[in-house]
Amino acid sequence: MNKASHTDNAPAAIGPYSQAVQAEKTIYVSGQLPVDPATGEFAGEDIKAQTKQSLTNIKNILASAGADMSDVTKTTVLLQDIADFGAMNEVYAEFFTEPYPARAAFQVAALPKGAKVEIEAVAVISEK
Repeated sequence: MNKASHTDNAPAAIGPYSQAVQAEKTIYVSGQLPVDPATGEFAGEDIKAQTKQSLTNIKNILASAGADMSDVTKTTVLLQDIADFGAMNEVYAEFFTEPYPARAAFQVAALPKGAKVEIEAVAVISEK
């Protein structure tokens, strides 16, 4: 049985989808734009600020489901410009420790609201 997760500490879904869905011990976090839930605006205009906000949103969604960033097994990073990969990666490294999640990163033609980055994640709740 699938269970939707929701927290006010991450932006509300802007369409017919959930912030995350849990199926047994696996949590699928929808792609997170760099929207600050307190303001409804992007956290900043540069890739570092936007990456930090996207990952903070993921962290907060996972917390609402009883998980944390160490439970993340896979991420997908969508970039407006692949030239931002290095700067995104610097911030990304602040959120994860070894063993790092598997990851794919792509440049896309466009992201919603003109964002520079969108990140989705899959986590498996571990016994702690």
